[in-house]
Amino acid sequence: MASALSNLRSVLLGCSLVAAQIALSSAVEPVRIVFMNGKSIPIHAVARKGDDFVATAATDFYNEGQTIPYGLADHVSGNGPPELKQAVALLLMDKTSDAKKLLEPLVSLHRISAKIPGNYWVEAARALLVACAVSGDARKCTELGTEISEATPAAGTDPFVRLGKALLMPAMLKPEERETALADLTTDKSMPADVCAYASFYRANHVRQDKRDANRNAKALEAYLMVPCLFPSGGLVITAAAEIKAAELLNAPARREEALALLRSAVRGAAGTPLLEEANKRLKSLQ
Repeated sequence: MASALSNLRSVLLGCSLVAAQIALSSAVEPVRIVFMNGKSIPIHAVARKGDDFVATAATDFYNEGQTIPYGLADHVSGNGPPELKQAVALLLMDKTSDAKKLLEPLVSLHRISAKIPGNYWVEAARALLVACAVSGDARKCTELGTEISEATPAAGTDPFVRLGKALLMPAMLKPEERETALADLTTDKSMPADVCAYASFYRANHVRQDKRDANRNAKALEAYLMVPCLFPSGGLVITAAAEIKAAELLNAPARREEALALLRSAVRGAAGTPLLEEANKRLKSLQ
């Protein structure tokens, strides 16, 4: 009996150690700029001064005011800021102003790392560009598009610039013109998955609002479903948002199981964002 208890204690202790290791490995790590010499500095504790970085606060490796050559920067490490996922969710929930309130400080804070591999600035700036396009801010879209294009390693104009232009098309145009511009992005093989996912999502929103089209719901459903089916690597959050929208349109009793499957998937993808509550609410109403 004593031996069995001893063995049980050993197993429980081992499980506790494993759980602790998992917790530590999954803990949020602050975003840091890592240099070639192995030293690093938190992104909130550094600024740009001419061709160098300068520490704005004392850290593990650097004193306040100490300069660091920009050319030493190797990569960015740490977990992505949770505000980024939250902002994208708010954007896709048509809460554009709330999304901007999260994205603008992120873009400002991470700008210093824009050209360093592994940065989070490009993703945040692209999301802000979409938010500005949706809200009709053409000037800000142009500024961000230029800045993103200069920061990304690929030569030429960043693909999100073309997405922004499609979303900015004036409302006075025929609805078909904006739909065509967005649809063209989803069939252009040179476009990355995230651009295609956004284009398909906003195309579905646009088609759904066109009350002249008797088949608008069927067309919108197809466009929403393209996001998880054709562009799943475009991002968990936009996939979840598209799944929630598609489930709304699958309101016939015969398609209830499809709607449930989409909402269960959305719950997984929406974790840590405002979309989670929406997905859970709709899932509960169908169960």
